[in-house]
Parts: sequence; structure tokens; C-alpha cells
Amino acid sequence: MGWTFTSDAEVYAGAAEPWLLKDPVRNTVPLTVLRGIRSGLWGDDVLLAWLERDGETVAAASQTPPHPLLLADVPPETVRGLAARLIEDERVIPGVSGPLAQAEAFADAWWRPEAGRRSERLYRLDAPVPPRPPARGAPRTATIDDLGRLVGWFGDFLAEAGGVLPTDLTALVASRINREELVLWEADGLPVAFAGLSSPIAGMCRVGPVYTPPDLRRRGYGAAVAHAATAEALAAGATEVLLFTDLSNPTSNSIYQAIGYRPVADYASISFT
Repeated sequence: MGWTFTSDAEVYAGAAEPWLLKDPVRNTVPLTVLRGIRSGLWGDDVLLAWLERDGETVAAASQTPPHPLLLADVPPETVRGLAARLIEDERVIPGVSGPLAQAEAFADAWWRPEAGRRSERLYRLDAPVPPRPPARGAPRTATIDDLGRLVGWFGDFLAEAGGVLPTDLTALVASRINREELVLWEADGLPVAFAGLSSPIAGMCRVGPVYTPPDLRRRGYGAAVAHAATAEALAAGATEVLLFTDLSNPTSNSIYQAIGYRPVADYASISFT
């Protein structure tokens, strides 16, 4: 059987979620995106796809416009068939994101050439290590009074990361504040950095984004707030704590390893012309 497409989150979840949950670490982003779709963060124009063989799901993908197509940790040989089906259906795909081999296989099969890419590495917490030296200040959970500041910081983070900038981040940030998924680091009574953490799914929690404004960097705030968010994740019952880093930023990669994270796999986000 070929790839099946739908925009119905519950139909997709029934077919794909059990398969995604077999490896919640490598499928961390598809699982959290699915939760966001089910909670109404995206509209009816979402693209949800899965592939069955002998009645069993073996691959899954999704797209929440205007974001790239998101590949789960699918068998690489399934990707070309997905690309062919999307081309046949004349789907608008601005890019692809997922495990490195799978993202590159899709880009090779797509009809538009690559315009750029962001290379990332997935890390898994081994054992938490407090930052050394400790940063001045302390963490606190963000509240709705922090909404305006955090909307601005989310936008700044996405702009630096080269991500897709939605027209309004307010609903996304407010939903994360309401779920107590955002941690601020304060120094001298003022917020100086923040980190997000996803609510656990199958024991898996992902830290991110982590952001410090440029004029406040190199003071240990990023490592401190990432460590604080990691502690929150463990306190919430997570058995696996994950995060992604930009491979072009050696500083962040070294910082996260210093607080106890170890590499799992490389990922990529590839945009098309």
C-alpha cells in the first residue's frame, strides 16, 4: 500500500502514533508536533501522511504550513515514494526536516533544488551536571505576565536560527506558558534568558528553544537556564530528556555536553528554491 494523506489529526494519530511511540527519542519532534495539532495550534491545512505494509504502519510524515515537511525516523527507502506522491498531488513543500539521511534522500528526489540547510544534532541527557562556574541568579517558571517579552524572544530566536517566522507567535507562547513549559533565568530581578521544555510524552521530554539576548551572552545564563529546564523535565517524570543544537554553533554544542548531554544522531532542515 502507498502513502496515505489526511488532514484529520485523529485519523493520523490512530495510524501513526503507535509507530512513532516505538522510538520517542528519535521521533521527538513529530510526536510533539502531533500533540500541537491535536490541541488546535494549527489549522485545517495540515498535511499528515503515513505508509503501511502488510497492514502495519512503517513510516510517517507531517507538514504544518508554512513549515517544512517533517519526516519521522522513517526507513530511507520509503522517502522517494513520498516525494513522488507529493509531486503527483502538486503539494507545495517549502523544505524538508528530519534525520539527516532521510532529509537528504527527500531533497534528492524533490523537483526543486536545495536552497540552503540547517544542520542539527540531537542530544540525550546522560546525567545532569551543574554548570561550572554557576551563573548569577535563579530560575523561575514563566507566567502570563511574561508573554510580551517571551513572544519577542521567541521571534528573535527563530530569526537567528533561520526558522519560519509565523505572523503571530502569541498563541504558541501563551499555550506553552499555560502548560508551564517555559523557564526564565533571572539575575538582579530581571529575566536574562529562557528555555522551553515539552511536557513528557512516553517518558520523553525535549528542552528548547534556549535563548539569551545578544547583549547578555557569555555570562553562563544559557547553560544555567538549560540546566534548570532539564531539572524541571526530570521533576515532571521524564525518563529521557533531549535537545537539539545547531552544528554551526560550537559553543552551544560544548555547553550542552558540559551539563550532561551526549550525541544521538544528526538531523537537517533543507529549504528548496
